[in-house]
Amino acid sequence: MYQNKRILAVIPARGGSKGIPGKNIIDLNGKPLIQYSIDAALKSKYIDNTIVSTDSVEIADVAEKCGASVPFLRPAEFATDKAKTIDVLIHVVAQLEKKGQKYDYLVLLQPTQPLRLSKHIDEAIEKLISSNKDSLVGVTPVQDHPILVRSINEENELVPLLETSSTVRRQDFPDYFKVNGAIYINSLKNLTKETSLNDNILPYEMENQYSVDIDEMIDLEIAKVYLKYREI
Repeated sequence: MYQNKRILAVIPARGGSKGIPGKNIIDLNGKPLIQYSIDAALKSKYIDNTIVSTDSVEIADVAEKCGASVPFLRPAEFATDKAKTIDVLIHVVAQLEKKGQKYDYLVLLQPTQPLRLSKHIDEAIEKLISSNKDSLVGVTPVQDHPILVRSINEENELVPLLETSSTVRRQDFPDYFKVNGAIYINSLKNLTKETSLNDNILPYEMENQYSVDIDEMIDLEIAKVYLKYREI
C-alpha cells in the first residue's frame, strides 16, 4: 500500500511459447525465469498482492513455490497467441473482485523482463501516485536513434523517419525513448478493454541494463552477463 492505495501486481505467464519452449520457467542462473519478477514484486514496499495469471499447471506450481499467488487458472480464451494482455488483466481484476478483493492500482510485470528490480517498481509507484496521471510505463533510451532511421519509398529513395536535419552532432541529438515492457502501472478506475498499455502516459526512465526482454535464446545469454556484472 502507498498513500492508502491498495496495489495489485499481476505477472502474466501463459504456457505456450513458440520462440523458447517453456520460456517463462526456463532456467536463468539457477532460477526459473518467472522467479525474478516474482521476487521483485514480493520485495516491493508497496505491492499488497502478487498474482500470476497462467493457463499452465506447471507454471502455477513453480509460481506458488516462488511465493506468488495463483488463485485460479487462466481460461483458454485468454491463453492464445492472439489474446490481449489487457483482457487478461481485466479477467484477473474481475475474479479477485468476486472474492471481495479490490485494488486501486495494477502493476503489470512481464516475466520476460528478469532484470527489473523492486526499487524500480517502488520508484514507479511513487512517481505515478504522487502525480495527477492515471498510468505509467517503463522506458529506456533508444540505441538506434530515429534521426538516422530511413524507409525506402516506391521510387527506391531513402525517406527519413523524422522531418529534421541529421547533420547535427550525435551528442546534440534530442532524447528519444522506447517502451521497454518492464513496468506498467494503471489506475483501475480507468482500466478498460480499450486501454492501450503501451500508450500509458507517464514515463519511468530505466537504464538499458535493466530492460533486457527474453524473446530468443541469445537474450538469455545477455541477461546472464548483466546478472554476473551485477554480482561483481
